[in-house]
Amino acid sequence: MKKIALFIALVFIFAPLTAKAEISAQSAVVIDCASNRILYEKNAEERRGMASTTKIMTALIALERLTFDEVVTVSSFAAGTEGSSIWLSAGEHMTAQDLLYGLMLASGNDAATALAEHTAGSVEAFTLLMNEKAKEIGAYNTNFTNPHGLSDENHYTTAYDLALIASYAMKNDTFREIVSTQNKTISWEGSQWNRSLKNHNKLLYMYDDCDGVKTGYTKKDGRCLVSSAERDGMRIVTVTLSDPDDWNDHINLMNYAFETHKPYTVCRKGESAGSYLTENADIEEIGLSYAQTYTTALSDGEEDTISTKVEFSVTYPVNRGDRVGTMYIYRGSELIGSVGIISREKAEEKPTYFEIILNLLKGTMKT
Repeated sequence: MKKIALFIALVFIFAPLTAKAEISAQSAVVIDCASNRILYEKNAEERRGMASTTKIMTALIALERLTFDEVVTVSSFAAGTEGSSIWLSAGEHMTAQDLLYGLMLASGNDAATALAEHTAGSVEAFTLLMNEKAKEIGAYNTNFTNPHGLSDENHYTTAYDLALIASYAMKNDTFREIVSTQNKTISWEGSQWNRSLKNHNKLLYMYDDCDGVKTGYTKKDGRCLVSSAERDGMRIVTVTLSDPDDWNDHINLMNYAFETHKPYTVCRKGESAGSYLTENADIEEIGLSYAQTYTTALSDGEEDTISTKVEFSVTYPVNRGDRVGTMYIYRGSELIGSVGIISREKAEEKPTYFEIILNLLKGTMKT
């Protein structure tokens, strides 16, 4: 009986790794950040509200357009924003840095509005920037109407779109630093003490490899959660929307992804990419290197499905560091990414016979 009980217990513990679809979320996805490959999905293209996970995009836009020490004057409209708050007051002055921590750790809706107004002049103008960025990232089924995530029927995303946005944001070093911070003290103008912030993302304390990114909740949208985790050089982003058991679901999905997939590096930045045999150049061949590192997540046995194809576009003169081609990366017949090929040396076009004669004549005329 003890052996049977132990077996049942083990099956229960490891069931999420195999029966991965048994999660509570209405929509969910796990992607590999390097290639944006989907490792797991459930209704990943279904449009839903995103609650405060909206603030991932808010922070991204602010980071790309503001400096950390830029001072923001809080408007009465921003101070009066309903919902979660860091208790801003009208006329209060705060750095963009402090507002960003208040936005991402304490999920301050007032901080979101203050950043939006300062960045773009108004909330409406800021949402235009958010939507432009979403399309640039490839989140085509997403529409923002505000910077904080309070429910609106025209404010929506999909689990996959939100994963793309988070994957993009996690490539920003400063964003990554903010969302991985567990506790932070920021200023409180006019008060005798500072604001003490604690990150709402419990996964930072529950899961060793987790380093972000954002929680969210409204009565209409339910519990929404975006998490990031990195292990052995492989970063994944997990998204659940309308999920009453999001903490456990994320742990199970992250475990599943890391157990079933491993990082596979196709090339590394700066490594030799061979050479290009020139035609009509002053050197016979141009040494090449990769412009970036490309890593993707593969399951066991998939290494043999990876292939590459290089296309060159060489225009003389070529300088060191110039892009002279592109390597396309395939998994089976599917194009999964591309990497720039750059020159490691200079190359000039060989002068034509006519140019040689002309240069000789010019030299004779000068003498």
